[in-house]
Amino acid sequence: SGRMTALRDRIVGEGMVDPADLLANPFNWRIHPQAQRDVLRGVLEEVGWVAQVIVNTTTGHVIDGHLRIDLAIERGEAEVPVLYVDLSEAEERLVLATLDPIATMATTDAEVLSELLEGVAVADENVAAMLERIQAGAPPLPEPGEEAEQIHECPSCGAKWTVGPRGGKHIVE
Repeated sequence: SGRMTALRDRIVGEGMVDPADLLANPFNWRIHPQAQRDVLRGVLEEVGWVAQVIVNTTTGHVIDGHLRIDLAIERGEAEVPVLYVDLSEAEERLVLATLDPIATMATTDAEVLSELLEGVAVADENVAAMLERIQAGAPPLPEPGEEAEQIHECPSCGAKWTVGPRGGKHIVE
């Protein structure tokens, strides 16, 4: 009566694949800024693969993992872990459109995040900077211009200046 049917398992296989053989999705609408590339590269180099790239066997298109594939190719990696799913083209579009946004809808338990980060030590400065931003309640990526302009101080002479994106200096005080 009130019993729901079980969810369909669309996973049909897995394997290790040459990243150069994987087909980018023509509808991939996600753009990966340099700061995101740097953070993911840092985590991959420190930890390695912990998530599979998702590929639809119907179209051969990547559904998730475009940036991981790019970084693997950049590093000359021979293989990346792949999870194969069997979806129609319409289902592929739905998953491509919703997978990342659904993840961003989660909210933060600041106390648990703080406890989590107490046990995290990171060597990569890009990863460390992102963790500091999320602990401060800021977005994981720097706001546009945040990274481009840095304030520098000279305590002994009392001067402050900013360095713009092209290296131009502007005296603040």
